[in-house]
Amino acid sequence: MEPILQVKDLHVSFKVKGGEVKAVRGMNFEIGKGETVAIVGESGSGKSVTAQTVMRLIPSPPSIIKQGEILFQGQNLLKKSNKEMETIRGKDIGMIFQDPMTSLNPTIRIGKQITEVLIKHQNMSAAEAKAQAIEMLKLVGIKNAEARFNQYPHEFSGGMRQRAMIAIALACRPALLIADEPTTALDVTIQAQIMDVMKDMQQRLGTSIILITHDLGVVAGMCDRVIVMYAGEVVETGTKWEIFKNPQHPYTKGLLRSMPRLDQKKDEPLIPIIGTPPDLIKPPLGCPFAARCDHAMKICERIDPGATVFSDTHTARCWDLHPMAKEAQSS
Repeated sequence: MEPILQVKDLHVSFKVKGGEVKAVRGMNFEIGKGETVAIVGESGSGKSVTAQTVMRLIPSPPSIIKQGEILFQGQNLLKKSNKEMETIRGKDIGMIFQDPMTSLNPTIRIGKQITEVLIKHQNMSAAEAKAQAIEMLKLVGIKNAEARFNQYPHEFSGGMRQRAMIAIALACRPALLIADEPTTALDVTIQAQIMDVMKDMQQRLGTSIILITHDLGVVAGMCDRVIVMYAGEVVETGTKWEIFKNPQHPYTKGLLRSMPRLDQKKDEPLIPIIGTPPDLIKPPLGCPFAARCDHAMKICERIDPGATVFSDTHTARCWDLHPMAKEAQSS
C-alpha cells in the first residue's frame, strides 16, 4: 500500500547568533492510510520542528530546510508555494496544537472558527457550514453544541477547548492529522477522554495520525508504530510492542526506565537519564547519545552508527548492536 506521507532525509536548521542549530538531521519515516505513528523524545529532540516542517509553518528565516523531501499523497510539499500550502492546510492536513488557548482566536466565537474552515475549503454556504460545525462539536463530545457554537474560547474549559481544536482540525475530513502534544496541559482523566475522541474520529474518518508526545503512556494506548528521536535524529523505530517489549537503543531503554510502573514499589526511585542533550550548533561526530550512555565505546564518539535491522518494522542506531561488538563482548 502506498504511504500517505513519506519524509526522506529531512534536514532543518535555524540561524542564530552563535551559528546554525541543526534541529533535524536526516529524518526518515512514512505513514500508511489510517495508521497512527508517534514521534517521541525529550524536549529539543526535533519532534515539533519535524511536524511543523511537514505543515510548512516554520518561518524562513530563521529556519532553513537544507535538504530532503516531504511527499504527501505523492506530492513534494517542499516545492509548494505558500498559496498552494494554504489550500492543503486544514483541507488535506489538519493540526492540533499544544496549547488551544493560544491557538484559538480569543476574539472569535468557536462556531465561526469552525465554519470559516468549511466555507474556505468545502465551498459551503453559511447555513451548511453552521450545521456541519454543530455536528462536529457533537462528534467530539461537546454537549449542548448549539449553544456552545456561539461561545468564545474563554467560556470553554481546557478539555473543551482541546475538543474544539480537534473539531476544527477534522472539520474538512483531512487525510492526515498532526497532533502536537495534544494533552500536555490537561489532567489525566481529560487526557484519556481526548485520546478516546481522537481514536473514535480516526475510526469514523480513516484519518492517519502523527502524534508528537513525550508521554509514553499515551503512546501505548493510541499508536501503531513509534519513532524515537534524540538530538534531531531517529535513534529507534518499531511497532509499539517492539519498542515497549524489546527496546534496543540505550536512549529508548532510558525513557522507559524513567517512567513510573504499576508494579513499582512506592519507595522505589525512578531512574533518570543523567546529563543533557548535545549542543546542536556543533553536533557530535558519532552517536549523539554517547556522552550520556553507560555502554559508550570510543567508536561511539567518533563515527555515527548505522541502523541495525531487527525486523521489517524495527531498527535502531547503536554501535553496541553491531555484530562485531557482540563478537568482542563474547570473546
